[in-house]
Amino acid sequence: MESMTLTDEQRQAVFLFLIEAQDAGASVAKSRNDAARQFSITEEQVKNIEREGIDAQWPPLADA
Repeated sequence: MESMTLTDEQRQAVFLFLIEAQDAGASVAKSRNDAARQFSITEEQVKNIEREGIDAQWPPLADA
């Protein structure tokens, strides 16, 4: 799944996965690796989604 073909909803799901994994105690590196495997995308794509989510304050950040 290439990030350019991911919908907003899919990218937000990746972002939520990252936040929840890190809140549960996973390191940033492990959460990125796990997200990449879970969603069949590259870690570079995960990093791009992470930056996008932080910049746009996607949930759960918007909920805080």
